[in-house]
Amino acid sequence: MKSYKNLSLALAGASCALMGSSVQAATAGEADVGDWDLSSAVLFYSEPDRVSAVEPILKGVKRIDTDETLTLKLTLDSLTGASANGALPSDRAQTFTRPSGNGSFVTDAGETPLDDTFRDTRVAFNASWEKPLSRMTRMTLGANLSSEYDYTSLSASSTFSTDFNQRNTTLSYGLSLAADTINPEGEIPIAFSAMKNAGDPPNRRTDSDDKTTVDALVGVTQVIDRNSLFVVNYGLSQADGYMTDPFKVLSLVDNNGRPTVADAQTGLADVVYENRPDSRTKHTVYAQYKRAFDANSLDLSYRFMSDDWGVDSHTLDVRYRFNRSAQSYWEPHVRLYQQGEADFYRAFYRDGEQPSAGDQTEFASADYRLADMTAYTLGLEYGRSGTHPWALAMEYYTQSPNTPADAFGVMKKQDLLPPVDAVMLRFKYDF
Repeated sequence: MKSYKNLSLALAGASCALMGSSVQAATAGEADVGDWDLSSAVLFYSEPDRVSAVEPILKGVKRIDTDETLTLKLTLDSLTGASANGALPSDRAQTFTRPSGNGSFVTDAGETPLDDTFRDTRVAFNASWEKPLSRMTRMTLGANLSSEYDYTSLSASSTFSTDFNQRNTTLSYGLSLAADTINPEGEIPIAFSAMKNAGDPPNRRTDSDDKTTVDALVGVTQVIDRNSLFVVNYGLSQADGYMTDPFKVLSLVDNNGRPTVADAQTGLADVVYENRPDSRTKHTVYAQYKRAFDANSLDLSYRFMSDDWGVDSHTLDVRYRFNRSAQSYWEPHVRLYQQGEADFYRAFYRDGEQPSAGDQTEFASADYRLADMTAYTLGLEYGRSGTHPWALAMEYYTQSPNTPADAFGVMKKQDLLPPVDAVMLRFKYDF
């Protein structure tokens, strides 16, 4: 399901970052030329009453030459659970049709509408080749294939880095291209069309669609002294194509703020399918400061993102490693995240004010991931070095969307956007 696309990528990013940092840093030495250096990681992710995921990763690095490597990585995702479909909770039970159109589910009064029948598996394969082009310049070429039953992604990337100033300054620059195809269960709905009863012919416009994304990055890494360095990057991303979530809807409400009913006999909720712009431009600025002390180290970063959907976000990330000995460490982790809502975010429409079905000039989404929100992550990692380094980390994540300012009537008595909590457990091991 596309609803889980962002989550799946986020999980992969978390595990891959974990594999590429602490374990790698703790290795006793690099593999000999011609040998493989194998590492692994597994992530367990759980949102109470919502999504659960298990994600194992296996990574191998082959030293082709003393300064040339080939990296292969295999990732599996298994996700189950439920996701909010965007509809408002109500003071009475509501019925919704499942994406396939062949069944329905009922949400009790006062509960967030969730479809809890989701099952999905994703397989991703990544390959990258790094080699020097000259004494001061290196090149990395990469390719990625990711596939799940209704979503396929292909991407390729190239990154270059050049050293200056007696190798104290490094300029990095890169470009990537991704092509995605979505073929959702139940096909792609017509924008702002009404949900139909299970078994009735659904309002669908096509069975699949696609999206392309081009990302560019330029950055500078500066060694400040023997114990510290500073990194600053600028990223530009341009996405074009289908970016609507085919499973997200918006509630229609009456003059009392109560979600209306489309079919009194079945209790079918009166909702319409969302519609998002078919292009998105993002600008990102990232800064990182790393410092080693006598026995410990600090990793501090800040990220600002702004896009033409009206979303601005700020991310502050802090890690501090306490090296208890040459063989073990503790690393607490804190991340703070805040974002503003998209220009077209709205929690509902008053009945009769929604755009006509098929209107591609209007945009609206009730997806809480596009709302005003604040999120926090608290974590702790313990690791050991040696012949086979390993590390275990646990993190707690909580996301608090802000209640829509235009809420009125009986909807004010409902928890329209409840917090989303998650617990993550990660283990990594070098063979």
